[in-house]
Amino acid sequence: MVLTINVAVLLAIIIILRLRRRTEARKRSDEQLTVVIVLVFGVLIAPTAFGQWIVDIVRGLAEGITRSGTP
Repeated sequence: MVLTINVAVLLAIIIILRLRRRTEARKRSDEQLTVVIVLVFGVLIAPTAFGQWIVDIVRGLAEGITRSGTP
């Protein structure tokens, strides 16, 4: 039996666990590590269908905000 772990799923779990902690107790290096983990997660998930779906949603939101600001 071979167990495979998707790295993006593992990073998502790590991100959720890290963000659940209280913000007052974090050090600067701890925050920087969280940023690096999130960036790596973004690079891993970007070429997937789910990543493209997220990009489309964010693009639509940005266009809607831009259009709402113009008369």
